[in-house]
Amino acid sequence: MKADMKPRIDLENRTRLETVIPLRTPFIINIDPSDICNFQCKFCPTGDRALMKRTPGRNHGLMDFDLYRKIIDDACGFPDKVKVIRLYKDGEPLLNPHFADMVKYAKQSGCCDRVDTTTNASLLTHELSDGMIAAGIDRINISIEGVNAQQYQDFSGYILDFDALVDQVRYFYDHKINTEMIVKVNGDILTASQKQYFLDIFGDITDGIFIESIMDCWPTFEQTKVAVNEDRSIYGGEVREVLVCPYVFYSFSVNSDGTVSPCFLDWHRKLVIGNVHTDSLVALWNGDKMQEYRKLFLRGERKMHPICCDCGQLRQGQPDDIDPFAAELLRRF
Repeated sequence: MKADMKPRIDLENRTRLETVIPLRTPFIINIDPSDICNFQCKFCPTGDRALMKRTPGRNHGLMDFDLYRKIIDDACGFPDKVKVIRLYKDGEPLLNPHFADMVKYAKQSGCCDRVDTTTNASLLTHELSDGMIAAGIDRINISIEGVNAQQYQDFSGYILDFDALVDQVRYFYDHKINTEMIVKVNGDILTASQKQYFLDIFGDITDGIFIESIMDCWPTFEQTKVAVNEDRSIYGGEVREVLVCPYVFYSFSVNSDGTVSPCFLDWHRKLVIGNVHTDSLVALWNGDKMQEYRKLFLRGERKMHPICCDCGQLRQGQPDDIDPFAAELLRRF
């Protein structure tokens, strides 16, 4: 197997947040090209289409390209380059027909070091892959939801030609230039032999490969259709909770309708702090609402917040622990 065994995020070469925050420029801006998905995965609220229809602010659809240009232009207003423009949040990004143009515009703007995305890859074609590669996408994370068509239909409600999917992934890998490619699978639905089959299939047609676990990460969304892995975090480490959310100190998210959330898991739009139609990204990043979220966590008040109190991401998927530095960081703010 040529691929390295590694998760979709870098767990080894991370900046120690306590040494750099508060940040005048976010490390990551999540921008959602589409808040709808062609899959109905059992673990994801977006896959529950009935739930989406009755959730205010959801089922908006595709991000308008003019709005996207405004967002990238805003990002150029930060004093430093954004490390990552992440074209992914709630839905399947490749549903947006302008996806390759989004990559190109961000890359040509000079506002960021990297552009990446996460996709189920079901919509990949040779033409789309060529467009994304030519646009200069720096990283693509491909989510595999089974190792045969039946598993896909059972878990994601999607009829898929698995061999054709593998061929499209192989095409992207064979033709990419400077793109890092990570392929990962939800391993909790696979047998031991199926996990090995996954490694055998994709191990030579990607740069990185990983077997993840299911976690209960979405605030106020109850996992009833899948079993949450309580023994292993999503990235393979121990399950251990932190009180201070690290994400609000280095990232925030723009939904497909232009509303802005401090959290990339704000699927129900209950944490919205503004709208890029009327506010600049710089103003929102430095604004009172974003600052209050940061101070709330540093004051140790997360468990009193109605949305953030039971966040599974901070138990099963957090990559950073700044709890020991909360008092000092609060003084800085």
